[in-house]
Amino acid sequence: MAKKPTACLVLADGTVFYGQGFGATGETVAELVFNTAMTGYQEIMTDPSYASQVVTFTFPHIGNTGITPEDDEAADPVASGIVVRWDPTEPSNWRAAGDLPDWMARRGRIGMGGVDTRRLTRAIRQLGAPHVVLAHDPDGNFDIEAMIARARDWQGLVGLDLAKVVSCAQSYHWDEGAWEWAKGFAARTEDKPFKVVALDYGAKRNILRSLVSYGADVTVLPATATAEDVLAHEPEGVFLSNGPGDPEATGEYAVPMIQELLNRDMPIFGICLGHQMLALALGAKTVKMGHGHHGANHPVRDVETGKVEITSMNHGFAVDSQTLPKGVIETHVSLFDGSNCGIRMEDRPVFSVQYHPEAAPGPQDSLYLFQRFTDSMRARR
Repeated sequence: MAKKPTACLVLADGTVFYGQGFGATGETVAELVFNTAMTGYQEIMTDPSYASQVVTFTFPHIGNTGITPEDDEAADPVASGIVVRWDPTEPSNWRAAGDLPDWMARRGRIGMGGVDTRRLTRAIRQLGAPHVVLAHDPDGNFDIEAMIARARDWQGLVGLDLAKVVSCAQSYHWDEGAWEWAKGFAARTEDKPFKVVALDYGAKRNILRSLVSYGADVTVLPATATAEDVLAHEPEGVFLSNGPGDPEATGEYAVPMIQELLNRDMPIFGICLGHQMLALALGAKTVKMGHGHHGANHPVRDVETGKVEITSMNHGFAVDSQTLPKGVIETHVSLFDGSNCGIRMEDRPVFSVQYHPEAAPGPQDSLYLFQRFTDSMRARR
């Protein structure tokens, strides 16, 4: 006898998917995206770039390695929920400190299993990332019409500034390095570290760890920090972090700040939303993508060297390479669709990439970018 559905996913076009709920109960409205990664679901759930998004995984076995506190990219899950093929099983991993459903229940995040995620992914590819309502009720009571109306009424991510929502409330110092097998998180080893200010638009912890591992002494400032706030720390370099939402909305306050820093001729490095913020500050434009890029298997070509990197991506907006001004060079492009994945200024050490070099899908194809940032600060000394 089939189980009574305890969860449902309602798309704005009226399509309904039923399944078995886990994690928290209730309902949430968000944008639905698919992720092609085979591992890293905890990193994905805690990546602030997934704010206001429900993630469906193309890989069927999600939750099988449990939850490990060391793998959190933020203090709490940020993605609104997840949709998976198979209900999460008991974890099989020596590092596991708990299981996925309990962790999600404690953190207020909804999960749904038993869904044909291949069909769901095809719908996203064909129609673009839809607005959805995801609900979990152990009694299986759902007001479908009300959920459809809520999905249709939701404003979506265009024009939405989410960096303020996920950013830190006040500045803090970060000195933890990258995790190493059997050793844990490394301590900084640079004798005279480079003073770096990181603008937190939704920064992942492993980005900050990578900066430290490559010689930075990192001070993190809120997304709304002014150029005066940044310069008060006398940085040798500035990092622009990843983050969620519409880059043009965040750019209303971030772009003027970045433009003022550009006049100081100091090294600047951006990732993901930070890449888009830098492009906007230089005069380019961004566009909303159909279904975005979300996964750990995205090939990117370095235009200048011909090298192909396997990268991790998570973005629903992209820099329009046709709008890049004179003096700004396109350095990387996606081999999936030709979209822009990196830029640099021709006459100064300012560069950024759309993907996540810290996420190690290659696993170390893109770590050279952190070294490049360090080298640019060393050259300035």
